[in-house]
Amino acid sequence: MILLPLLLQTVAPVETPEARFDRCVDLATGSDPGQGAAEASAWRLAGGGFLARQCLGMAYARSGNFAGAAGAFSEAAHEAEVAHDARAANYWAQAGNAWLAAGDPVKARTALNAALSSGMLTGLPLGEAQLDRARAAVASGNLAAAREDIDKALASAADDPLAWLLSATLARRMGDLDRARKDIGEALKRSSDDAQVQLEAGNIAAAAGDETGAKAGWQKAAELAPDSPAATAARKALEQFGAK
Repeated sequence: MILLPLLLQTVAPVETPEARFDRCVDLATGSDPGQGAAEASAWRLAGGGFLARQCLGMAYARSGNFAGAAGAFSEAAHEAEVAHDARAANYWAQAGNAWLAAGDPVKARTALNAALSSGMLTGLPLGEAQLDRARAAVASGNLAAAREDIDKALASAADDPLAWLLSATLARRMGDLDRARKDIGEALKRSSDDAQVQLEAGNIAAAAGDETGAKAGWQKAAELAPDSPAATAARKALEQFGAK
């Protein structure tokens, strides 16, 4: 008896949640974030849970809809908390950052409080959340709270030039020029090619009555990124000296 060969059936591999998330994020952060939002929404309806909501938040942020992004990240955080998933802290931190971009420091602080109180953030993510909460405090006029959070961030993310820049700026605003000069020096060590750092170096020098240092910082800021807001502010400051 001759046996006929069995027909082999090809089964498509099942896409893992992680692989679908990566694909969704590629769309969300690409040139057409609307595609990412559509993919995230479809995935959410199919049971994508907090990963789908995170992707949706990223798509909204990419398109400039920061309030929508904050809402999506907050929903992701709530779902992750229900699932007892440690990523909830990161989602709260993302929500806080998005609320800052949306211009709502009160909601930003609420989200960042949730992120930081979880105890799940460490290292650079912890430092970034502390910096964001400090920014929310500054926007709300609470400079003392901002100082406390920035000092914590400097311990968590000492290599981040933004932490030193924000610390220097806050010290200048609070009238502590010795601290401002020290911290802007640390920022310059790490990111001297950043126009914002050079702008603040000029601002601090000006506050200390150092005309030469002020001019040097502002001119460098204008040269580094001519089309940036920092350069615009630097050129405006240089006008008092008759410089362009």
